[in-house]
Amino acid sequence: MGEYEAYLDRAYEKLPDIVTTDERFVIPEPRIFSEGKATVLENFGQIADVLNRDPDHLMKALTREMGTAGKIDGQHAVFQGKFMVEAIAEQIDAYVEEYVKCSECGRPDTKLVKSERVLMLQCDACGAHRPVRKRRARVEAKRDALEEGEEYEFKIESVGSKGDGVAKVDKYIVYVAGASKKEIVKAKVKRISGTVVFAEPVR
Repeated sequence: MGEYEAYLDRAYEKLPDIVTTDERFVIPEPRIFSEGKATVLENFGQIADVLNRDPDHLMKALTREMGTAGKIDGQHAVFQGKFMVEAIAEQIDAYVEEYVKCSECGRPDTKLVKSERVLMLQCDACGAHRPVRKRRARVEAKRDALEEGEEYEFKIESVGSKGDGVAKVDKYIVYVAGASKKEIVKAKVKRISGTVVFAEPVR
């Protein structure tokens, strides 16, 4: 029995040091605001810190998946175009699944390492490792469907009590001045108030 215990001790000595955290892994909720025709993720730096990933790597992955260009500005990330917070959160979650969480034990105690030109995700908690594949638009980021000042074609489904044509686009109810039922009309968005949109026909 003593010889077995000696072998066991030697085996444990050869195990790699495992660094894990007992803290609950919580990804910060994205906080965004619009700046002209751009979307600013104001707590980008905090998110990168929690994920323990290089901000440049995170930014490159997000812009690729969202199909847009962007840049890091201090602790902020600036994306060209208008994106909803749900779309950005979805892409961050997808990044975590691919580049942060261990596929074996599910813990975030991992690091990205290069092995023979292949990027690997190595887990410090259970020792598992797997190659990381670049995802190609696995989930398309959903942009705001309508923007003030832009022109769109609307299919009028009904007429409101004030005589305006009513169309539906995603989450929006669009009122087009003077439009008739079943008409397809080109109109310019004048104002957006929550999910209600007011537009005027382009003559």
